[in-house]
Amino acid sequence: MTKDELKLKKISAISLGCDKNRVDLEKMLFLLKEYGFELVPDVVDADIVIVNTCAFIQSAREEAIENIIEMESLKKSGTVEKIIVTGCLPSKHTEQIKQLFPEVDAVIKYQNNNTIVNVIEELYCVEKSKCLVSYDRILTTSSGYAYLKIADGCNNACAYCTIPRIRGPYKSEKIQNIVDEAKMLAKKGVKELIIVAQDTTRYGLDLYGKRMLIELLEKLAKIKEIMWIRLHYAYPEMISSELLNFIDNEEKMCKYLDIPMQHIDDNVLALMRRRHNELSTRALVKEIKNYHPDIKIRSTFIIGHPGETRKAFKKLLKFLEAEKLDFVGFFPYSREEGTVSYYMKGQKSEFVKRHRLKIAQKTQSKVAFENAKQYLGKTFDVMIDDFDTTCGFFIGHTKFLSPSVDFGVKFMDNNSVVGDIVKVKFTDFDGNFFKGEIE
Repeated sequence: MTKDELKLKKISAISLGCDKNRVDLEKMLFLLKEYGFELVPDVVDADIVIVNTCAFIQSAREEAIENIIEMESLKKSGTVEKIIVTGCLPSKHTEQIKQLFPEVDAVIKYQNNNTIVNVIEELYCVEKSKCLVSYDRILTTSSGYAYLKIADGCNNACAYCTIPRIRGPYKSEKIQNIVDEAKMLAKKGVKELIIVAQDTTRYGLDLYGKRMLIELLEKLAKIKEIMWIRLHYAYPEMISSELLNFIDNEEKMCKYLDIPMQHIDDNVLALMRRRHNELSTRALVKEIKNYHPDIKIRSTFIIGHPGETRKAFKKLLKFLEAEKLDFVGFFPYSREEGTVSYYMKGQKSEFVKRHRLKIAQKTQSKVAFENAKQYLGKTFDVMIDDFDTTCGFFIGHTKFLSPSVDFGVKFMDNNSVVGDIVKVKFTDFDGNFFKGEIE
């Protein structure tokens, strides 16, 4: 087969897992398109399918396996020619994938994503091309926003987490490279940058010997076309008054901070090997509410970690009721082999974890409905993310609502398109969406 014949192949991709994994896939898709492949949205129309996997917890691995099995079925039926598995799963289970899934043609560790074109050339016995080095991407999000990954890996070594074993130690990307990527995204029409890493507040320590997040954000804010900048995954113990002041005072910064607290009980936090405690967490929340009241707080909590007694769980519920955090997500503890938590005493049954999860969600739901009242009757800028053809509504998000993870905004409009920022008056809240009217 010649290279020109190879370029006639159609490629589709399945993206699983977190937004950081999504960025990796988007960069691979750009390399494939630059080579000359046609990218198609539906796997049944593709000759080659890439399954970009997550391996963070058991449920993520199960989802990856289900998708691989489904692609194997398509290959056996003659619909698909080649299957390539990428992402986090190969970092831990390369040989197992090869053994368990004989229809998989190639397995690529995430560190080797830039070789995707060469791998396909080898599968079709085509002479290898020179690897292209690029920060460009084919966006898989709405045209209005994009995730900007500023670092990979993690040094925090939380007791329950597999990320350091999958992604390795924390590694910051150079400031200039990040700024160049952001400018490229701006030229594509991106208006909002969502800054992500396993721990954004640690940015720069490994590369520059000191934390450089604020310096990076200052440079990103100077990009004319970028209108909103949102910060995710800011670890509690690393959030400084200087960072809070910057978010408050920089016009382009969304008054929003994603702070993964994981728990409030000191014993549970110690078992988790987290570096903050109840006192410091409450002090941080108090500082934000008292001195930076415009900054909305999003957080996540793990339910049912070993050592989470009934008393500890009740303390978490009281914390949620008292502090009324703006947006909260919950995850049942997943027992991952090889982690410190895996070997701890006091493992909770699935029933207990699910039962506590429902109680926590119900508690936060009441808080969410109470919090929502402050927005009703007011008008906000809304970025349009999607159009629901079934009900005729546009779906979007605001500067205080992060897309995909927080509540969405639904409204009708005949003159707008996806990616636009429009003014919407909030009229109702149903627990999942704010409903509004265009102004």
